[in-house]
Amino acid sequence: MEKRVIIAIVLSIAVLYGYSFLFPPPPKQAPRAGVQGQMSAKGATLTATPAAVTAAAAPQAPAPAATAAASRDITVESDLYTAVFSSRGAALKKFVLKKYRESAGAGGQPISLIAEDAPDNYTLRSEGKAFGIEPGLVYSASADAVRVTDGDAKSLEFTAVANGITYKKTYTFHGNSYSIDLQQQLANTGAEKREGTLQLILKNHVVPKQADNRFETHDAVTFSDNALHANPVKDVVKEAKKYDKGILWTGLADKYFLSSVLAKDASIAQVTIRDANNYLENTIASPAISLNPGQAITVTDKLFFGPKDLDILKAQGNRLEEVIDFGWFSAIAKPLLYTLKFFNRYTHNYGIAIIIITVILKCIFYPLTHKSYKSMKEMQKIQPKMAALKDKFKDDRDGLNRAVMELYKEHKVNPLGGCLPMVVQIPVFFALYKALMFSIDLRQAPFMLWIQDLSAKDPYYVTPIIMGVTMVIQQKMTPNTSMDPTQAKMMMALPVVFTFMFLNFPSGLVLYWLVNNILTIGQQYYINKSIS
Repeated sequence: MEKRVIIAIVLSIAVLYGYSFLFPPPPKQAPRAGVQGQMSAKGATLTATPAAVTAAAAPQAPAPAATAAASRDITVESDLYTAVFSSRGAALKKFVLKKYRESAGAGGQPISLIAEDAPDNYTLRSEGKAFGIEPGLVYSASADAVRVTDGDAKSLEFTAVANGITYKKTYTFHGNSYSIDLQQQLANTGAEKREGTLQLILKNHVVPKQADNRFETHDAVTFSDNALHANPVKDVVKEAKKYDKGILWTGLADKYFLSSVLAKDASIAQVTIRDANNYLENTIASPAISLNPGQAITVTDKLFFGPKDLDILKAQGNRLEEVIDFGWFSAIAKPLLYTLKFFNRYTHNYGIAIIIITVILKCIFYPLTHKSYKSMKEMQKIQPKMAALKDKFKDDRDGLNRAVMELYKEHKVNPLGGCLPMVVQIPVFFALYKALMFSIDLRQAPFMLWIQDLSAKDPYYVTPIIMGVTMVIQQKMTPNTSMDPTQAKMMMALPVVFTFMFLNFPSGLVLYWLVNNILTIGQQYYINKSIS
């Protein structure tokens, strides 16, 4: 049995680092988005219909193309963010989150999801060569600044005319939301039929904020064909990624924040993600557009630039919440996260909420734990008889196995009784590991004393060291079922391995493991007294 315990623990350590890669979350079914216009399943074509025509004739005195004009910036302010758009490309050059900071404390600077000076690196740039929409096109803007308050909605419209096409790009902002509505309207004011696609370029400079932190993630993420596709930067650098089936959304994400474009009415036909000189460039193509003279058509998308908060993401629709990859045990991780939030509403301290959840889980698993240690105690009692049988049947392996099984049956001992409860609890541990590791709620959330950020490691390594000590105490209290010297050395090495492994873990996860160990010591003391 001891070998099984050792194997289970060692496998737990290995799975802790590798299970997310070995067991990706299974694909889920999603309803297909509706279609605006006439489209086929692949190589879709979006054709203007009478209902979609908003400009049946050429507008009066169209403004000339302004490719050589000087660009200007337009600032959008809401309670949640500050965004700066440029009239060059009708693109986004800066996006700052007001409620999140780079570091905890008064001196922390607000998080900048987008911060670019070079026009070629602006994000949300539009392209469509068939319609004369070039990257350097300078637009006229409907306002010099926009201020949107809670419960309000305001729009910023960019307009340009090029080669007989009037192009309008309208952003609509909502004061209480990180989402932005985007409408791109094409009106054919010329005499010839025009066919092509619109491309929206989502671009971001990817530089890991903490290069020494192995838990940081920087991925190109796309939900396509009913599955989440998360491509780390290093994979995109090696090879461009392309998706063209059932795209619900696509974007660029780090551990806590997301910049994304969501499809509306099947507005995204294809996504191509590639490396562009240390930038991740995500080219989002509309279905093919066929535009006769005098016709107009609108392609509608939804933008999201904000935190990877489960509730906020879920409110956006399109299964955007699945960008938080809880792994194989997401069915357990999500309820645990909601429970964590529930207790925080009353305690106003995520550290205390973690302790409460740990106590609840320990109570739930107490019957299994009790059975486990009772089984180990019984195994300890029959060790002398086991040793006698090994001497008696030392040359008869089959006979030894039969005699051992009879001994188990006689004393009503289950040799797997000590291991099974541990195996049952592994999914819960990994689910809580994911919930604590990647939840933005714990980011810069203080606990007490020197632990002022539950998402960061313990700066003084106090809790990991105490956790290692509690593991040693646990081992000393665990019933000895005749381990050989090699097994004993391996078991004694585990606290050291776990301590070093947890040194750089988020302190919230270390807190969970430490409290769990302390409760287990109490349980072991009680069980040892009650069944001795």
